[in-house]
Amino acid sequence: MNVKPMLGDWELPHVITMEALEERTIVEHDIPGQVGSLIQDMNSQPTQVLIDGSVYGEEQSTFLEEVRGKFQEGEAMTFVGDIVTGTQVQYAVIKSLHISINAINPDQVDYSMVLRESPPPPPPADPFGGIDTDMLDAAGDYLDSVTGALDALDALGSIPDIGDPTAPLTSTLETVGDTMDELGSVSTAMTGLFGAG
Repeated sequence: MNVKPMLGDWELPHVITMEALEERTIVEHDIPGQVGSLIQDMNSQPTQVLIDGSVYGEEQSTFLEEVRGKFQEGEAMTFVGDIVTGTQVQYAVIKSLHISINAINPDQVDYSMVLRESPPPPPPADPFGGIDTDMLDAAGDYLDSVTGALDALDALGSIPDIGDPTAPLTSTLETVGDTMDELGSVSTAMTGLFGAG
């Protein structure tokens, strides 16, 4: 192997074989009354890579701790290896892990793992991506102008309550009524005066 298989920053030790499985999902639709069927391509499945290897002696315990830790984390890691040259595989997650020990070779631990392509998630979408930002700026300017107008009114001091204009009119009408009553008595007195003459 020209390129040593790397999973993240971890070099896979003593790799014996690597196999890649690339597969497309093909759906077949039968047509009633006709010979043959329609084939629909549902695009490719994530690439899977099978890796077999062995570790020996004192490196067994270190390897088992590292590989099981990465398997338990279940996080996508970068993957580099000759087997994925020409593919778009950049990230992979350990899908399955098989460890075996044979009594014939007690100092040897054989491992087999399946890596599954796991592309990183797309960046989060901008919720305001489709909104014209000029409108947002205009709304902000309008809010600033309304706030400024309210501040200007507040600076004028107390403004009289003009909600009910009938209170001053009621007192004025009472004064007019009293005046009319007085005119009535004056009118009576004048009538009596002229009637006497």
